[in-house]
Amino acid sequence: MSTLNILSGGAAQGLVGSLTPAFKDHTGFDITGEFGAVGAMADKLRKGTPADIVILTAALVAKLAEEKLVVATSIADVGLVETALAVRTGDPEVAVRDAAGLREVLLASDAIFVPDTKASTAGIHVANVLDRLGIADEIASRLRIFPNGATAMRELAASGARRPIGCTQSTEIISTKGVSLSGSLPPGCELATTYTAGITVAAAHPQQAQDLIDLLTSAGQQEQRQRADFISGRSQAPT
Repeated sequence: MSTLNILSGGAAQGLVGSLTPAFKDHTGFDITGEFGAVGAMADKLRKGTPADIVILTAALVAKLAEEKLVVATSIADVGLVETALAVRTGDPEVAVRDAAGLREVLLASDAIFVPDTKASTAGIHVANVLDRLGIADEIASRLRIFPNGATAMRELAASGARRPIGCTQSTEIISTKGVSLSGSLPPGCELATTYTAGITVAAAHPQQAQDLIDLLTSAGQQEQRQRADFISGRSQAPT
């Protein structure tokens, strides 16, 4: 059976999964590939992992286009994704209004579940926020770091810690059973990242890759994007 190969940030996994049946009905293709930390996915493309399409941060896709790995004219925005807080389903939700409140919540947690702090969008941001709040050293032993946000959230759901908390992109939180979205990061600590899709230069199935981009970005799928917690707009963000 024909398949479209994808390398994508974990933030888009839920959205792609929800659109896969419609894509298959239209093209006859299944979707296979990997979802993970955006930096790791970009490195896989650089090292020759077969892929027809990438869905990564806007800044990173632009770099890949400069490196002649992604067709620049194919790049299209999918939407914005916020980095947010998560708790186990059934645990009290936390609401933070400012940086001081976030600092207090993090210091009160005995386990903090996050994605890769060197290769993932949310993980890099969390590390920067901890430095900014002046608590990076104090809570280093409580960090539970996983390759991507989806894995971090699954581990949060299964955690036996007394007061665990998670921080990753909202799309990964809402698509994971056993955890609940507890709110966005407060002003000064927030992050909204634009994700874009692009066809790779070495794509074996460029037409089907374009079909998926059209589906991901079409006006008719706006409700599906909102359900997956993608929001409209564009924001600058780190890779």
